[in-house]
Amino acid sequence: MFDEMHFATLGIIALNILVSLKGFNDITFFDRYKFQVNAIAAGQKERMFTSGFLHVDFSHLFFNMFTLFFFAPVVIEWLNSIQFLLIYVVSLAAGSLLSMVFHKNEPYYSAVGASGAVTGILYAAILLEPQMRLGFMFIPIPVPAYVFGIGYLLYSIYGMKSRLGNIGHTAHFGGAIGGYVTTLIFFPSLLQTDLLMVALLALPIVVLFVLQKAGKLN
Repeated sequence: MFDEMHFATLGIIALNILVSLKGFNDITFFDRYKFQVNAIAAGQKERMFTSGFLHVDFSHLFFNMFTLFFFAPVVIEWLNSIQFLLIYVVSLAAGSLLSMVFHKNEPYYSAVGASGAVTGILYAAILLEPQMRLGFMFIPIPVPAYVFGIGYLLYSIYGMKSRLGNIGHTAHFGGAIGGYVTTLIFFPSLLQTDLLMVALLALPIVVLFVLQKAGKLN
């Protein structure tokens, strides 16, 4: 199991480091492969994936890879390394797709980072282990993972609505949706064994689409 985790997780981390280092040192490469609405709409669809391996600086790269390294073993333990990789890729794509939907009228909107894919792995881990305790520097008492997951997505909705900070809240949310749906496809028995938790973790997703339908996020 450790070998699977080592290969799958460290393989993704290595790819992120290599592509990000190239982007740090080559602005032409960075600009060519970052997420940008007008370029993707013009046909450069590969940006929806390549942007997920670029980062703006070392701290951005470190935070994403540290989060991935922490939660990846949970997903691999419940599923396997291949399904873990598929959740990562689907979450990356879902983050980019939701960003295209929400920013389609902003041709120069751009973004980079593995945050969408990593959030998908995070949400998958929470769905599989909702009662694990998560502690943070600004929260002195560890909280159940499902409380953090719901709160994080509600915060992401607020960030999307208020354009809070230079953060890709939309990609984070799209990644979480990708992780949530793909995990249920791979582990449908959760709908029988933990239906209440599955429903609770779906609430922010429902809220997002209700607000979008009502035009509250424009």
